[in-house]
Amino acid sequence: MAQIMLIDAEHPEELRVAVLEDGTLSEFDYESTLKKQNKGNIYLAKVTRIEPSLQAAFVEYGQNRQGFLPFSEIHPDYFRIPIADRKNLIEAEAQAAEEDVSESSEVFSEGADVSDSQSPFEGSVDFSEDFQPVTLGDEESSEETIPMDLGASGKPSHDQAEEDDWKRHRRLKRQYTIQEVIKKNQILLIQVVKEERGNKGAALTTYLSLAGRYCVLMPNSGSGGGISRKIGSHEDRKRIRGILDELEVPESISVIVRTAGMGRTKTEIKRDYDYLLRVWSQIREDTLSAVAPALIYEEGQLIRRAIRDIYDREMEEVWVSGEEIYKEAKAFMKMLMPSHSKRVKLYKDKVIPLFHRHHVEPQIEAVFKPITQLPSGGYLVFGQTEALVSIDVNSGRSTRERSVEDMALNTNLEAAEEIARQLRLRDLAGLVVVDFIDMEDNRKNAMVERRLKDLLRKDRARIQVGRISQFGLLEMSRQRLRPSIEEISSHICSHCQGTGRLRSVESLALALLRAVEYEGVKQNAFLLKVTVPHGLALHLFNEK
Repeated sequence: MAQIMLIDAEHPEELRVAVLEDGTLSEFDYESTLKKQNKGNIYLAKVTRIEPSLQAAFVEYGQNRQGFLPFSEIHPDYFRIPIADRKNLIEAEAQAAEEDVSESSEVFSEGADVSDSQSPFEGSVDFSEDFQPVTLGDEESSEETIPMDLGASGKPSHDQAEEDDWKRHRRLKRQYTIQEVIKKNQILLIQVVKEERGNKGAALTTYLSLAGRYCVLMPNSGSGGGISRKIGSHEDRKRIRGILDELEVPESISVIVRTAGMGRTKTEIKRDYDYLLRVWSQIREDTLSAVAPALIYEEGQLIRRAIRDIYDREMEEVWVSGEEIYKEAKAFMKMLMPSHSKRVKLYKDKVIPLFHRHHVEPQIEAVFKPITQLPSGGYLVFGQTEALVSIDVNSGRSTRERSVEDMALNTNLEAAEEIARQLRLRDLAGLVVVDFIDMEDNRKNAMVERRLKDLLRKDRARIQVGRISQFGLLEMSRQRLRPSIEEISSHICSHCQGTGRLRSVESLALALLRAVEYEGVKQNAFLLKVTVPHGLALHLFNEK
């Protein structure tokens, strides 16, 4: 399957990345200068409010809203407690962590470089380990450290290791409350794990992680490291474990080798590890000279994330439209994968834009529409609400099959393939409910479930999938990697308030007359002025 990556940077206010598989759009991401993403960024922040009822702190880190920092995401090094007590707590966490480290199960969390003083780098710096699972600062690392739950039962369930880690973390910390150990105006080094959404501020953690091409560096997790559980071969795991041992990783740092590191040489993995060490060293230096609130480390623009997370060896070419971005992409590829830098090419045609050349624009425009067509004539209807995302599967003009049951099966199988693709393209997250066409044979339902689960394995997000119910509904939960394309590129309509519908002229006229009557009953105004649209005014004058 031929794969190419296209990067469009012709307009300075927007950067777009598309991946094509045999001419079909399989991945799409874009970044706007008007709405930059903060996920993965590291800030020096100040505690502004402690909420005992929530066991959380609100911190000022330099953005529009204050961030939300749960007590479970605060490293013990920040606790204002006697040094001996803090040492015992860290040792207990370290001992619990060591008991759970094995090659068959690596569930790691990130740590932060902190101390008991106002600045996290003043005086002696103590690193410790903790196993509270949190979302890492890049897309694939989240997928690897907390794997996709697609078991044989198909029932949504939390990963057992994640649940055990959470319970252990609570047990170790329950002897303290946040108001006892964290104080107002305290300085913390935090990382954004969830973007601001609506009226909600960003979710933060003090357990940091730095993602590279082949590795994820956790600066204060002293468990040594691990291997992505998606690398299933015993020989590969043994070889990578040997490479990790040869890297001589300090006791205060942990390293996870990502799925992309499978089959890579020691030189390539070490180059990526050394790069992450340099990044961490720079973060420490910048923190010492910063005054909170301040941005310490930026996860990087889309071009770097795309090359780091989306690019793989199967891609034949990377075409870049825009000379400045081309130079940056070329330099970043040389640093991560020098042998692949020749695949990065500058698109020079000034007549036909890059995305038009490869017929990508119509496919991107289709992502913004609520209806997606299927090859057989059926179609999907997408609806997003606060509670969930609904996907309705309709047969449409699909009439090629001899029986209704065969038509339903064929349309559902096509829908499963397109749903897996659209979830990635639109980045739909949270609870997703799919209304498949009803089928009487349960074996055919199982076929659709298996097809969908197999296709979802390519998704970098963490996904839990249920089974098709007696009503033909399938529920799934998908991790939010970034704001959906609808959130980034649109705003609520000021007329319909997001409903997509307007009241009819007849209904609106009656509502207006009743409102005028109500004002008259109150007898608060001598003169009432009403401003209405032209069509409503004509209806009032002609009909009322």
